[in-house]
Amino acid sequence: MTPQEDRQFPVALAAAMAVRLDCIGDDGVDFEPYESFLNSDDTTDWFRAWTGNGDLDGDAFRVFGQDGTGGYAAFWLVHPGRELAEQPVVFLGSEGETGVVARNLGAFLWLLANGLGPCEAATPYAPEPDWTPQINDHLVAIAHQHAPDHRASAPTIITEATQEFPDFDDTIMSLCR
Repeated sequence: MTPQEDRQFPVALAAAMAVRLDCIGDDGVDFEPYESFLNSDDTTDWFRAWTGNGDLDGDAFRVFGQDGTGGYAAFWLVHPGRELAEQPVVFLGSEGETGVVARNLGAFLWLLANGLGPCEAATPYAPEPDWTPQINDHLVAIAHQHAPDHRASAPTIITEATQEFPDFDDTIMSLCR
């Protein structure tokens, strides 16, 4: 993957983000998707500001949405040579929170279908105490269509992602100044 690549969403992500746009404010999930990935310059500006490190670029990320505080959800391009859909989905919060929330796009689709967004998956304290995830039938249908063999509960998706990438937080924090 190169920074000049097409910034359009894969079909499955575009379908899920269209449904999420219709849900904003109705389901308690703090996730506002974009219509396409942030461009390279904006991604670099964000990552430099987030880390305080002006020597970095944002080429390792494809940002596709944010929470209400400005934390970003992105694909982390950590697997050289693999397709975007095979890269993990991460969250980098506005207050320094980090987390790998899904091992790949298929798992992320099921996370959304289970009623969680990236912020809730990375920071379990984010929702209100009485909030309960709401299953979205449209997102379930998209997950079934595009990722039937990735079906899992939200806790399983999050656990598998954090187990596969236990050093994500340390990796990101080592880049901070």
